[in-house]
Amino acid sequence: MLQLVLASTSPYRRELLQKLDVPFECAAPEVDELPLPGESPRQLVLRLAQAKAQALATRFPDHLIIGSDQVCVLGGKITGKPHTEENARLQLREASGHVVTFYTGLAVYNSAKGHLQTECEPFDVHFRHLTDAEINRYVHKEQPLNCAGSFKSEGLGITLFERLEGRDSNTLIGLPLIALCKMLRNEQFNPLLR
Repeated sequence: MLQLVLASTSPYRRELLQKLDVPFECAAPEVDELPLPGESPRQLVLRLAQAKAQALATRFPDHLIIGSDQVCVLGGKITGKPHTEENARLQLREASGHVVTFYTGLAVYNSAKGHLQTECEPFDVHFRHLTDAEINRYVHKEQPLNCAGSFKSEGLGITLFERLEGRDSNTLIGLPLIALCKMLRNEQFNPLLR
């Protein structure tokens, strides 16, 4: 019976995987996340999700290793984590009245068989027009400094949007669980039957 490993130290991804109510371990994959020249956001997240999952194969030789990576794209360019309040305010001003697309790459690597599955889940966030007062108050209250796009959809960030579009709302937080469950079932690991 293969065990699960989440190739991430993200508390958000760990929390999402806990929804499946199956035991798993977390481990840091130690992967360089810099984009390659000419690499599209979709190519980037697929490559990094795969690299993260396969990076732990030696350490976990008989496991199903889950790798995930996410980028936020606004106006055709990748937007990273703001790290400062000023950058967060700038990102939110730029997003105001626009659509921000999140691409989440997902990989499941069966290290016992050397079998890899990958998928990229897009998710669109339609921002309403925001005032500077709303942006300042939001950043002050929620401190979304480690969140790509400068918001937490699972918190007060929901007040910033007109609508959300995507197959799985978990994708926006960083781990598309519908796609993950399908990949796990393909490896004869059904969370419902554990």
